[in-house]
Amino acid sequence: MSVPLTLLGLLEREPSHGYDLKRDYDAFFGKGKPLPFGQVYATLGRLARDGKVVVGDVEPGSGPDRKRYVITDTGATEFESWLVEPVEAEPHLQTLLFTKVVLALMLGRDAEAYLDTQRAAHLQRMRELTAVKRDGGLVDALLADHGLFHLESDLRWIDLTAARLDALAAEVARP
Repeated sequence: MSVPLTLLGLLEREPSHGYDLKRDYDAFFGKGKPLPFGQVYATLGRLARDGKVVVGDVEPGSGPDRKRYVITDTGATEFESWLVEPVEAEPHLQTLLFTKVVLALMLGRDAEAYLDTQRAAHLQRMRELTAVKRDGGLVDALLADHGLFHLESDLRWIDLTAARLDALAAEVARP
């Protein structure tokens, strides 16, 4: 996730204070990993330095003055370019799951036990995401579905690989 570009997108919607940007980011994009306040303000500082946002109205607050950030034409252009660019198609052919299985086989370790442990971890995460989907709104449900579909795909791969472990072990063994 690109925090700077996401903040630019939120600012294109409307000028906002850092606090409001963090709240919106966390509500829509930070499920399970909220954005630290320090990162919000450091990112806004870099965006301002690079001419992508400017500080608009400054309002007194209960603490320091509250700055309202406004996206510039440069920031809007960069955001638009990013928005229309397709996301790199996943997955990469060399995944961590695959690497662990092959290394386990190369080293004579129990790759099947690793796959069983990984399957259990995936199923636990799927239960968690199903609860999020059931208890949340549409945004939560769509995010949970995205994760569930990826996990389902991984589970199919785990099952297929478990069925082919002997053949894979023979192929990766030293001659």
